[in-house]
Amino acid sequence: MSIFVNVTIQPDQVNGRKLLVPTGIPTPHQTPVSFKVEGGAVELSGEVSTGQMAALISPEEGKPVTVSYAYTEGGSGYPEPMFQPRLNRFTRAANELVDDVRGLVDSSKDGHAAIEAIVNAVAEKFHYGHPEVRFNDGLDEVPYISCGLTEGSCVDINTYLIACLRAVGLEAGYVYGYFFPEEKNGTCVDGHCWVVTRHEGVVLEWDIAHHLKLGTREICCGLNPKPGHRVATAHSMGLSFPTLGIHETKLLGEPAWVSSDGKLASADLDIRCSIADEAVAA
Repeated sequence: MSIFVNVTIQPDQVNGRKLLVPTGIPTPHQTPVSFKVEGGAVELSGEVSTGQMAALISPEEGKPVTVSYAYTEGGSGYPEPMFQPRLNRFTRAANELVDDVRGLVDSSKDGHAAIEAIVNAVAEKFHYGHPEVRFNDGLDEVPYISCGLTEGSCVDINTYLIACLRAVGLEAGYVYGYFFPEEKNGTCVDGHCWVVTRHEGVVLEWDIAHHLKLGTREICCGLNPKPGHRVATAHSMGLSFPTLGIHETKLLGEPAWVSSDGKLASADLDIRCSIADEAVAA
């Protein structure tokens, strides 16, 4: 089976900006095999802490840009740099948060049980939404959420989860990409993210946001609790592209406009997916 994703970016309303676009990463489920751009000239830019490459696109004036990904079924696994801890304001846990998570670990029978306990404890602190103000906006570390439910998107929830896991030395990585719900017939409106843990060689995937959207707070490992297809485009948080003046930006999952001073801005996207059986595609 092959998955094809086309992302069309409408012309920018600000002159002179370029597009910065992730090029796709492998997972245990898929391998990116093609990345194409129509409507602009392309060069590559490297992220210094993870080694990821992104496409820097200079659009043709007044024309949309279409970025096309192709993935084939089966993969070598998640990139190793994804699991390497890098402290920045999106991953550094506040002392209160560290103490809270250590309590969960101490009461768990082993590391696998501790991961599951942490994931479910995080789920108990959030309800899904897209708040105008994020729980960690303006802070240099991920704060402890003591009580009540905090509104958060998949990005917010997984920011908190990654900080919790890494605070106690558990290997975890943040993945960003696209999820196409089965009922949407190959479309979605924005990106999606999930978390991957690795303990004693066992790799597990967690999608708290999808469980919450389905009305359950009992989180189990595995992707797609909601039926559909997903692809991965990038990983990790706090990314830096020094040649573009970008230093510790939160993430790069979708195409974004980048100005000469390194500031990123969201783009107007049309995101579509199609599936092809290998035998038919051949």
